[in-house]
Amino acid sequence: MNKEQKNEVIELLKGKFSQYNNFYITDTESLTVAQVSKLRRACFDKNVEMKVAKNTLIKKAMESLDAERYSGVYESLHKVTALLFSENPKEPALIISSFRKESNGEKPVLKAAFINGDIYTGDNTLISLTKIKTKNELIGEVIGLLQSPAKRVIAALLHNAEKKGESVAAE
Repeated sequence: MNKEQKNEVIELLKGKFSQYNNFYITDTESLTVAQVSKLRRACFDKNVEMKVAKNTLIKKAMESLDAERYSGVYESLHKVTALLFSENPKEPALIISSFRKESNGEKPVLKAAFINGDIYTGDNTLISLTKIKTKNELIGEVIGLLQSPAKRVIAALLHNAEKKGESVAAE
């Protein structure tokens, strides 16, 4: 890979890091070509972009954007690295988990996740990352909580109106 090609990869990665607030860093080293293709397909189906690049180029792209912001993920850049970019913070975690279940394996290994500025390191964080609530899920919960008291008041008023109607009809 010549210098020009390396610069193209760095620019591409800079674009992805700027575009997405969420990305996962995984180790796909021991996966077969067929497994990597299957993982790519799963990512594509869920609107998750998967990019494989050299660790030094990934680090250079991050450093050129904001060295401090990404400093917590640098130590995760070793072995074979695949980046999973997503708008949805938990989708890559769900993809990795389901891929592992289907293949009865422990790969791909989660090295780190960068979610809205927060950094999660280590494969042991995968389970908790699958439980993250998305923005739409949180909005739905808040709306449900706000509607609940109003529904109770309306139900109580209707119940009282029915009782009054029954007592008037009885007289």
